Amino acid sequence: MTSQTRLTDELDALYAGYVESINDAVAADDLALAAELAESYDRDAIVLMAEREGRQDLLPHFGLTQEGGRLTVQRDTPLRRLVKGVAALRSA
Repeated sequence: MTSQTRLTDELDALYAGYVESINDAVAADDLALAAELAESYDRDAIVLMAEREGRQDLLPHFGLTQEGGRLTVQRDTPLRRLVKGVAALRSA
């Protein structure tokens, strides 16, 4: 029996790493970096799922190239909402 990592475990680890990086960026008052990191998480999570499921053909449906290139559309995701909320609080 091989000890293969479950996709959900990989996604959880990816998310945790990005949350820590985003928190560090917010603490350093670098909200542009925090927003960039939130966008990068979206791309990395989608690519990870596509690769693990062997479905890179679906990447264009998420605005990505077959190689996982940048998103061509903006998505509303929890991390992006968090960064927008912090930016709004900081500007108030």
